[in-house]
Amino acid sequence: MFVLELTYTAPLERIDAALPDHVAWLQGRYASGDFIASGRKVPRDGGIILAVGDDRARIERLVATDPFSVAGLCEYRITEFLATKTSPELAAHRQQPPS
Repeated sequence: MFVLELTYTAPLERIDAALPDHVAWLQGRYASGDFIASGRKVPRDGGIILAVGDDRARIERLVATDPFSVAGLCEYRITEFLATKTSPELAAHRQQPPS
């Protein structure tokens, strides 16, 4: 699993102008099963996305297609972690540590 932290590098006016395209991109990633949660940071200087997968290179390629990334409006920090404990609703995403 991955925590994707976006940090805006452009003024909010530019972020808001690109927001519809970003939201459409998010919806596509939810439909494909790549993302399980997302939202704005407080204060509003970026956002957080929880992504599922086991291939960091694939996640890196995926975030490069975000309209915010394409337009140079944000930077991504990608943190991989093993979700060894989850709520019952996320049980399908539980992972085992390597032996």
